Formats: sequence, structure tokens, C-alpha cells
Amino acid sequence: MKRYFVTGLLIWVPLGITLWVLALLVGTMDQTLLVLPAEWQPDVWTGLHIPGLGVILTLMVIFLTGLFGANFFGQKIIDFWERQLTRIPVIKSIYGSVKQVSDTLLSGKGHAFRKVLLVRYPHPDAWSLAFQTNLPESVRAQLPEEHVAVFIPTTPSPVNGFYFFVKKSDTIELAIPVDSAFKYIVSMGVVSTVSPRTLPFH
Repeated sequence: MKRYFVTGLLIWVPLGITLWVLALLVGTMDQTLLVLPAEWQPDVWTGLHIPGLGVILTLMVIFLTGLFGANFFGQKIIDFWERQLTRIPVIKSIYGSVKQVSDTLLSGKGHAFRKVLLVRYPHPDAWSLAFQTNLPESVRAQLPEEHVAVFIPTTPSPVNGFYFFVKKSDTIELAIPVDSAFKYIVSMGVVSTVSPRTLPFH
């Protein structure tokens, strides 16, 4: 009886959580329909609520914004508005920080989270998964040996963690994708889809 109950849980728990997350995302994106005039909202002129229309609207807005920003005149307008935002004290700090992170993670031009490393943390006899990120030049100039900047995420929430500078010679590079490392961290090691191949010390 217990085995059947556990088997049922193993089937329904991941399915239920997946459906809950999808419903949350769709419901959140559907809120974008509220920006439309009341007479344009699908619920009014169709007489019923159709989940997912907000997702379509959100994707269309993102695509059209990217199309607009990819051409010369659109880029000039966006640059103009960004300059205006950077002149407002509080917004300057928030917008500037968020933009730097998003440009690094989404544009593919940065070097953040491009390598998965093993570092000695929280004590010399323990190893932790870490992601190599950018080392500021001002810090690099003050360090006598070659160092790397690493982000050590916490389990099971990888959005929190620690940012350290460690000697490159004290790290081990793992030949695994970043998304696989995230799976290890979120699942607390339960999910292991790839056998990591370690590279030699640098």
C-alpha cells in the first residue's frame, strides 16, 4: 500500500507543480491585457475568458520592441530615453544595475556564468559548485596572483549566494553545461543528468 502511494506521489507532485507554475506564468502574463482599453479586451467582446491571450500579447510586444530597437532610428530613440533615465538619481542606480545584469546574461556579450567551477567552500576540505563571472579590473590590479570571480549559489534557491574572488589555481573547471549545474543545485543533488568531467587545475 505504501509503495503504491509513494508511486502516485512521484507521478502527481512534479506534474502538479509544473501545472501550477505554468498557470502562474500564464495568469501573470494575462495581466498585460489590462493595458488595453476596456472595449478592446477579449473578455468584453468575446464574452468569455480565454487564458493565454496575454502570453501572445506579451510575446508580440517583446518581438516588436526588439524589431524596433534593432534598426538605426529605433536604437537612437532607445539610447535617448536611457540617457534621460540615467539622469534621475534613484532610477539611475536601479535601472543601470538591472541593465548591466540583463545585458550580460541575455545578450551573450558578457562572460558571466559561462563556466562551472569547483571551489573550496565553506572550508578547505569541502568543495562547492560555483559559476565563474566577471572580475573587475580594479580588483584584478590589486591581486598579486591570477584570480577569478565566482558566484556560489545556495541550495535549493540559486538566486541567492555569495560572490568571491579566489585563486584560479585553487579551482577545478567542470566540463558540464551551466543549466545542468543549476539542476544539481535546485534538486540538492537528487537530479544528476550529466556525469561531470573535470579538467586539470589551471
